[in-house]
Amino acid sequence: MTKKAIKQILDTLDQEYGTTKEGFLHYADWQLLLAIMLSAQSTDKQVYDVLPGLWEKYKEVTDMANAPVEEIEEAIKSIGLYKSKAKNMKKCCEQLVEQYEGKVPLELNELVKLAGVGRKSATLFLADAYGIPGVTVDTHVLRIVKRLGWAKGNTPVAVEKELMEVLPKDNWNRINFQLIYHGRKLCTARKYHCEECPLNTWCEKKI
Repeated sequence: MTKKAIKQILDTLDQEYGTTKEGFLHYADWQLLLAIMLSAQSTDKQVYDVLPGLWEKYKEVTDMANAPVEEIEEAIKSIGLYKSKAKNMKKCCEQLVEQYEGKVPLELNELVKLAGVGRKSATLFLADAYGIPGVTVDTHVLRIVKRLGWAKGNTPVAVEKELMEVLPKDNWNRINFQLIYHGRKLCTARKYHCEECPLNTWCEKKI
């Protein structure tokens, strides 16, 4: 695909889905990291609904680190996979207190050492908190970029590297949520609504 075509697609995505997204409620970096952790396999609305009460209860990272896991479970029980997430949230906060003086590290290789924080969550945190450019690949992104012909890899890490070569760095952070929105709205896993898709002109539809 030519650079001109890629720019046309990116401009179309900007028009359709905007260039910024609503962030998760937080008052400190560690709260943003945990909110991103909560969002895995859950809807944004579920997370938005939980956060005000959660941060009212746990104002400091030490509050979460010292809380019984059962108490954290109760606070987030409307979220998918709440038991495992509660365990990871407590452990993550313990690590932050014990190893990082209560502060979230800003290096990807350090972030992924924290309980419940994978490469995708770490990259999203750095992008949302500090605007540090990074591409994250979930199932929506993986599906759509392969249909567009932007990547051929079969793993998130492989596709991430391909996209970083194909796309301008200025678009890395917003391509994450733009393609997720597009995947939910039109290019779904169950059915492709190509007749309505604004990217149809350029899509190679290889899968």
